Amino acid sequence: MDRVSSFDEPLKKLLGGATAKVMAEHLDLHTVGDLLHHYPRRYEERGKLTALADLPLDEHVTVVAQVADARILMFNNGRGKRLEVTLTDGSGRLQLVFFGHGVHKPHKELLPGRQAMFAGKVSVFNRKMQLAHPTYQLLDASDADEATEAVDAFAGRLLPIYPACKQLDSWRIAKAVDAVLPSAQDAVDPLPASLREGRGFTPLPEALLKVHRPQTKADIEDARARLKWDEAFVLQVALARRRYADTQLPAAARRPVADGLLDAFDAKLPFTLTEGQEKVSKEIFDDLATEHPMHRLLQGEVGSGKTMVALRAMLTVVDAGGQAAMLAPTEVLAQQHHRSITEMMGELAEGGVLGGSDRGTKVVLLTGSMGMAARRQALLDLVTGEAGIVIGTHALIEDKVQFHDLGLVVVDEQHRFGVEQRDALRSKGKQPPHLLVMTATPIPRTVAMTVFGDLETSVLDQLPAGRSPIASHVVPAKDKPHFLSRAWERVREEVGNGHQAYVVCPRIGDDAEEAEGKGGKKAKAKKAAPEEDGDKRPPLAVLEIADELRKGALAGLSVEVLHGRMHPDDKDDVMRRFAAGDVDVLVATTVIEVGVNVPNATAMVIMDADRFGVSQLHQLRGRVGRGSAPGLCLLVSEAHEASPARARLSAVAATLDGFELSRIDLEQRREGDVLGQAQSGVRSSLRMLTVIDDEEVIAAAREEAVAVVAADPELEHLPELRTVLAALLDKDREEYLDKG
Repeated sequence: MDRVSSFDEPLKKLLGGATAKVMAEHLDLHTVGDLLHHYPRRYEERGKLTALADLPLDEHVTVVAQVADARILMFNNGRGKRLEVTLTDGSGRLQLVFFGHGVHKPHKELLPGRQAMFAGKVSVFNRKMQLAHPTYQLLDASDADEATEAVDAFAGRLLPIYPACKQLDSWRIAKAVDAVLPSAQDAVDPLPASLREGRGFTPLPEALLKVHRPQTKADIEDARARLKWDEAFVLQVALARRRYADTQLPAAARRPVADGLLDAFDAKLPFTLTEGQEKVSKEIFDDLATEHPMHRLLQGEVGSGKTMVALRAMLTVVDAGGQAAMLAPTEVLAQQHHRSITEMMGELAEGGVLGGSDRGTKVVLLTGSMGMAARRQALLDLVTGEAGIVIGTHALIEDKVQFHDLGLVVVDEQHRFGVEQRDALRSKGKQPPHLLVMTATPIPRTVAMTVFGDLETSVLDQLPAGRSPIASHVVPAKDKPHFLSRAWERVREEVGNGHQAYVVCPRIGDDAEEAEGKGGKKAKAKKAAPEEDGDKRPPLAVLEIADELRKGALAGLSVEVLHGRMHPDDKDDVMRRFAAGDVDVLVATTVIEVGVNVPNATAMVIMDADRFGVSQLHQLRGRVGRGSAPGLCLLVSEAHEASPARARLSAVAATLDGFELSRIDLEQRREGDVLGQAQSGVRSSLRMLTVIDDEEVIAAAREEAVAVVAADPELEHLPELRTVLAALLDKDREEYLDKG
């Protein structure tokens, strides 16, 4: 068998069809290589008991514990039988329950004092944690041959506990790993020899043996250090090659022109740019002046002035004879950007119009819901070059849209855009246009290096002068209902002082199953975790809450609604009236999450705040305190005090630092989620590396990867690295990185 093919061997050849089928369907493991890279989640020491106190609800767990007592109970007038077993580990207790004919074997085997491994899904019954019908394996039955075998099979003293599923327990996975472990000798080592020796890494076959069957804790450390490096390095090489390929593409250099549109715009600004805005603008102008396409990620806190920086870049491109397109995820946001950009530019946005500036250009809006005549005119202005700037939604990507000379694409809130869409817009230039991606979701440096590793990153972390602080408080509606009454009083006080307020709800209403997802799309309402919501009520809805407020707590005030199912004209009308101050309170879904800018809005009440993610709450909160008056954000929740949901809300209330919150968010969701979303559903290749904890590994791997690719872009002298890259970059993932 040659070196590569033993890793490509289908599992069914070695494990039999039934096991291989479960592994493929439930764990996404198909080949010997997949299984060898399915690493233990943790290790149990023989005799050391797991903390039963920390069991996560609704997850499939494996625990090692001791039987404290076991009893058979009758129910249904003696017709039904139930075996209840209590486990203990010194930290807590856990109940097991078996029913019907399933009670006989465990009743004979699970005697007090016995120790075993148990696997099952954790649920709550009568306020007690329990596993119903768990599978188990005895560890201390000295007289039973199979128990002795079990102990021997689990490699001495450290028991590997594998990520498992209901259909396949950790110890069955361990047995399957035993069957494929000899193939570890055939592992293709991706690290260049000089790098491996320079950093003193364990050889790869040895690392795989040590991670699956460690003799000591030092073995585990060795193996993890090596395997983390491989993951970080291979991914960073893929990204470095992508960046290198981008530098080989041609693009038109767009250099600033003296006394052009940009200078005229800067001269009429009523304020000075922050240091951060100056610095980031310089980075962008330097990129635009080169003859290969800029690929830059601009991340800035809510209100840090990203739009201003992007607009100055767009004006530079127009000065240099090109056109700039800004892509927004929703119509509300596209209209908002169009409004604020034309206001900022004034007569400079009326090129060719009577009363407009002779240095000006046309700024057009293009969205799916525009009338035919307006749309035809906008398309004409683009193809003739009359319009230097276009702002729009996905409608900009349609085949019909042709540009005179597209020089720059600005994508707002990138994580809401499919990579295919970004690519389609880029293909509209005569040469690839420059690309600026903006996000107000702060991204920790390591995630930026991993998820957006093909983009150079600029960060705006100063707030412009005149922005006010936002006070945030959690309102425990269940424990202290009078706090909620006080929240509505505070809204009335703000309106009484001439200000306005938002009330945000997770769902639109009318239909209990529908909630509004990101970007105004309909999605299933997120079910609350059982421990957090005993009555399982659906999330609160815009239409219902608005109705209640009009009749009750906010009677007499002007209360309007805004959500994704409204006609675009109606949405725009409500937003205009709110911006003009004609509406006191806007009850909305997350459609207001990004970009909505009403400086007079000072208060926000977020209903069922525990149903939103940390970053989303931070985004929403950024809609208030945008003027000179201080902002107030009230996070209303029925989650009980000790729940993880409340801890999350307290973290949001405690800091306005988005980078700190994004760290907390990432620690809670772990990185699979972050990478999974960003890779449009492509399976994450990170199994050992944790993006949040391994910053040093990722940064060092990036440096090494850049050096390797600079010296040998095609990796001609590193065939092993090429082989491993080819395996990592299956078609989907290669496309993901391609579209960046």
